[in-house]
Amino acid sequence: MTQSASRREFLRRAGAFTSLGAAAPWALNFAAMSAATDQAHAQSADGYKALVCIFLFGGNDNHNTVVPFDPASHKQYADIRTTIALQRSELAATELVPSNAWTNGRAMALHPSMTPLKNLFDNGKLALAMNMGTLTREGTTLADYKAKRGLPPKLFSHNDQQSVWQSSLSEGASQGWGGRMADLFAAGNGQGALFTSISAAGNAVFMSGNDTVQYQVTPSGSVTINPVYGSAASTSSLKSLLQSAGPNLFEQDHANIAKRSIAADQQVRAALNSVGDLNFPASGLASQLKVVARLIAARASLGVRRQVFFVAQGGFDNHDDLIEKHPVLLGNVAGAMGAFYDATVALGVQNQVTTFTGSDFGRTLANNGDGSDHGWGSHHFVMGGAVQPRTWVGRLPEVTVAESPASVDSAVASFAGP
Repeated sequence: MTQSASRREFLRRAGAFTSLGAAAPWALNFAAMSAATDQAHAQSADGYKALVCIFLFGGNDNHNTVVPFDPASHKQYADIRTTIALQRSELAATELVPSNAWTNGRAMALHPSMTPLKNLFDNGKLALAMNMGTLTREGTTLADYKAKRGLPPKLFSHNDQQSVWQSSLSEGASQGWGGRMADLFAAGNGQGALFTSISAAGNAVFMSGNDTVQYQVTPSGSVTINPVYGSAASTSSLKSLLQSAGPNLFEQDHANIAKRSIAADQQVRAALNSVGDLNFPASGLASQLKVVARLIAARASLGVRRQVFFVAQGGFDNHDDLIEKHPVLLGNVAGAMGAFYDATVALGVQNQVTTFTGSDFGRTLANNGDGSDHGWGSHHFVMGGAVQPRTWVGRLPEVTVAESPASVDSAVASFAGP
């Protein structure tokens, strides 16, 4: 691809993302990556790239995920959080020392249950995106918040903020920025275009594009048509019936979809059967990431060079029992992510697969008695061999619930959602 052609292709792809709002900068980076490499690495194993979204449904408590650790900030944090605060002595082993220092003499540490991510960070395979939310414009202030300027729709609503995060639109959106990226990638996948966008966590707007339809799998693999009454002959007859079509256009569409589904199931099962087992811990999220790793291992059989994946874990809406529930949830996330990174190393694609977390929103710094309520900005992880080693981006939230003219992404912690 010539320099001028590369530039034209980048601009074309960039234009496809102009409606993505807050998600656009991240999406544009991947669009640029694809434009620069698609033709140069055509059909080669080295040309493979994948993006994996781990969505934490319910709104993860960011303040107990990446915790203020310097003495002054930790005291403010503990005074506000009281019974749901982590003790500073618990955090000593998971302090994060980035290559770009924390601002204003601050220090931060991971929740002690996230040791696998601490190790990845220290080894330069994990970066942090701090205090990220669904702002519609940068620099929104507390005054803007009170006047409802620059706010996403239905700020504290789970369904709406999940949709805004994944698509930049409120609930009811039909396309997400992962699916729009898949639209760009699908043509380069040729016969494997159906497997460009794959969800292991059910239907997700993040994965739907203008032309791309997400292919859904379970942790066990593809979704098959189950045997009818235990009879192979009956199952064969059912498949034949599903693929039959009369003159009615709806019948024809249904038959075409059934044919594609059955053929895809057979292709995925055959591809996964050719892949060896991988070592993952026992959790729902780990099982989803394991099937993603196996699908990546089977990329040649599936005929893909670019893929977007979606996995998820629920349970993060911890208005109550935060201290009891949150460590288990974060331990599952860290263990699954650590195992997934190890799997990409074993497959030789650690520099070609980038994984990141997302969530509805963050939580209030204030203690509601036994947990935390709906907030705004949250802290997220970006993992892979291609990330900038031991770095963080964003802005640290203020450790306060006092009203001030500070940016709303910290001040909004004063407000509890419904």
